[in-house]
Amino acid sequence: MLMGVGILGTGGGGDPETFGRPLVEWDIKKGREYRMIDPKEVGDDAFVVSGGYAGSVKAFKSVQRMLERWDSRFELLEALRIMESIHNKKIEYVVPFELGGANTPVILSLAARAGIVTVDGDGLGRAAPETQMSTFLGHGISLTPMPFVDMEGNVLVVNHAVKPTYPDEIMRAAIVLNGGAGANNHYPMSGKQLKESVIPNTISMSIEVGRAVREALDAGKDPVEAFMQTVRGMEIFRGAIRTMRGEDRGGFYHVKAVVKGLDRYKGKTMEVVFKNETMMAHVNKRLVSVFPDLLCMLDPRSGRGVMTANLRPRTKVVFVGVPAHERLRECLKTELGQQALGAARFGYPNIKYRPIETLNR
Repeated sequence: MLMGVGILGTGGGGDPETFGRPLVEWDIKKGREYRMIDPKEVGDDAFVVSGGYAGSVKAFKSVQRMLERWDSRFELLEALRIMESIHNKKIEYVVPFELGGANTPVILSLAARAGIVTVDGDGLGRAAPETQMSTFLGHGISLTPMPFVDMEGNVLVVNHAVKPTYPDEIMRAAIVLNGGAGANNHYPMSGKQLKESVIPNTISMSIEVGRAVREALDAGKDPVEAFMQTVRGMEIFRGAIRTMRGEDRGGFYHVKAVVKGLDRYKGKTMEVVFKNETMMAHVNKRLVSVFPDLLCMLDPRSGRGVMTANLRPRTKVVFVGVPAHERLRECLKTELGQQALGAARFGYPNIKYRPIETLNR
């Protein structure tokens, strides 16, 4: 699972090795049990919420100290309890907001600590930088009320928002004020709403991806090819990072990378825009990928996902494109979805979404 979410997270969602694996091993040591349910098996009247940790991909530094602290104060559980108090109702299931090396296992950990079950699915099928970037919002589920608890214990609750981007913008201001990261709880929904909006079985898909890559490595085969076959992806580019220019700003890691082509891409240049995750890419000035389609970054030798925060000049990367789930693409057909997911959210208001398979015919 960790290998799978590390690839499908498109550079963000947390590092599966430095964050996800220590968390899972810690929970195993503490006797916590991860339980998962297919969305189809969730009752229509069940009370379901989403959530996760938010902040810059560079905010999580000392994982060991964080794990020790979480045994006495787990911000994500505190946010869940606040949501229960708002609705005066017990939460029965949690569903990850996104796929990622931190935000997938952290929801499994939350469910284990709360004594409930994790839904096998998420709101994106990838990682994304902003809370409103989700199939849940795009299918009519309110992002609010949204409790947010930062690492110092400050609590913010956004009860209502006119603009879909407002809750995340307010939360980011709080993140910048204190600690660089925190936990939120959002998208309160019924089981019926969940089944109509969730991207289903993505945790299972992550396990399948990780297994395929590992088996390819064990057999001496190309792990990147194994990944592409599993997800029906397409190779977009491979090369070495030439330059990285960016900064932590507003609770995000904003970066532009220039990638020098290798092998059959020699003589070509790729430019990639990141906002925590891969958002957009051009090859020789031609648009080849735009959010929400997945532009996954893999190490060509190990097949592991490459994290945005770990990119350095001369890092070799294979970029693989994967079409976003149709439920996510549907969101872009509405005005609300354009506000929530459009390229203006990462600084390019004039870029219009076009499917990755169309851009790379």
